[in-house]
Amino acid sequence: MIEENPGHSAWYIERFRTMAAEGRDLDGEARLVDAMVPRGARILDAGCGPGRVGGRLAALGHRVVGVDIDPELIAAAEGDHPDAVWLVRDLAVLDLASEGISEPFDAIISAGNVMTFLDPATRRMVLKQLAAHLGPDGRLVVGFGADRGYEFDDFFADADFAGLRDELRLSSWDLRPFDSASTFLIAVLATR
Repeated sequence: MIEENPGHSAWYIERFRTMAAEGRDLDGEARLVDAMVPRGARILDAGCGPGRVGGRLAALGHRVVGVDIDPELIAAAEGDHPDAVWLVRDLAVLDLASEGISEPFDAIISAGNVMTFLDPATRRMVLKQLAAHLGPDGRLVVGFGADRGYEFDDFFADADFAGLRDELRLSSWDLRPFDSASTFLIAVLATR
């Protein structure tokens, strides 16, 4: 994305800052995850962008680590949401334990179509790495839209390959049911 459009990161940062300034509701993802975990949970924001979701979760008292491959987005997250840990990392080779962040996560959130921005050859690796960072009762929440080059059935096959089981499928962050006509998927997954 950055190679194709070098100004994309700055545009993306300003887009969400503008929506926040307009009073738009940008917390649906964080509300869902917050309801799934105990107070003070350890949460990984995978593909965190400028920290909108992880920042809100940190403001609610959770211990958040956010990772994104884009240093410009991480710099924005650090500036806008200083109560979390923000790291420039590639999800396909993520190994936080090797960096001293060894406690597993109660939840991992990957919102904002992150899975569709990945190189298709790395999708299974990313899901395996995320699964490896989950605690025994932890859950991975992934959200992305249809018609973005990653069919929902292919995603579930990749999740199964990565050792993840399907716990819940929704079509929106406000808990609408998922069905064959859904154009958006929120998948709640856990390790097998």
